[in-house]
Amino acid sequence: MINKILVAVAGRGLCEEMLNMLMDLPSLQQASITLLHVVPSQVTAEGMSVKLEEGGKILAQAVQSVKVDPNRVNPRLKQGDPKDIVCQVADEENADLIIMGSRGLGRLQAVLENSVSQYVFQLTSRPMLLVKDDTYVKKLRRVMVAYNSSPEAQECLKTAIDFVKEIQGAQLIIAHVNKDLSGKSAEDYTATAENDPVLAPAVAQAKQMGISYRCVTGTGKPGPEICRIAEDLNADLLLLGSPDRRPTVAKSFIDIDRLLGNSLSDYVRVYANCPVLLTRHAG
Repeated sequence: MINKILVAVAGRGLCEEMLNMLMDLPSLQQASITLLHVVPSQVTAEGMSVKLEEGGKILAQAVQSVKVDPNRVNPRLKQGDPKDIVCQVADEENADLIIMGSRGLGRLQAVLENSVSQYVFQLTSRPMLLVKDDTYVKKLRRVMVAYNSSPEAQECLKTAIDFVKEIQGAQLIIAHVNKDLSGKSAEDYTATAENDPVLAPAVAQAKQMGISYRCVTGTGKPGPEICRIAEDLNADLLLLGSPDRRPTVAKSFIDIDRLLGNSLSDYVRVYANCPVLLTRHAG
């Protein structure tokens, strides 16, 4: 259940557009919204004064652009390192979802250019909805889930079903990519997607809820295949489970795989041509 949403506002307007699309969902229309703009620390008091004034204008524009009852909007203007502040405010607000913009930088480029979304993504345990700068934000009609038997994928499916069942005419796309091709022949992949045993539980849930769905299977490297399917089927939103395999003692430290862009979720974050919602599972 999404009751509290944190939107990191950068002045480009994409995150606000994404929030407005989500507000079409009746279950989210009562959620409280925190709009956060972070002003990096400046060397001089004069410089800080200028940046705070600019930041206040950006925040005011964001408040005006979101289609939310003003009584449920909490604008916050903070000073400091954006990476740290976003995580800090997410914890303070106990956010159920973080919406952030992303330049779509991959691997070392994200580190060298101090990517805020990359660092927040690999440090927070909260679901994140990432909207790349070159993404066209559309109304949610085709919601895609990258599905397998993992708890994270099942969490994704639950969220996607909750979305689709509230949108008239929406379709759930359930995609499974088999990356293990060893010992397989072409005939092994001729069965229809609906007969894929991995997808069977997801199909059963979709049928039970009475929602429109489509099954798709792919083979090869999961990252490129997931992005290809999302593009081919013109998905408006892609949901992907993002497990945190670090031991509890290391939860507050950098995850090198994510930092350098070696994880599946990081690949999809960078290369998918639609907004990406990365869900987490406590286990």
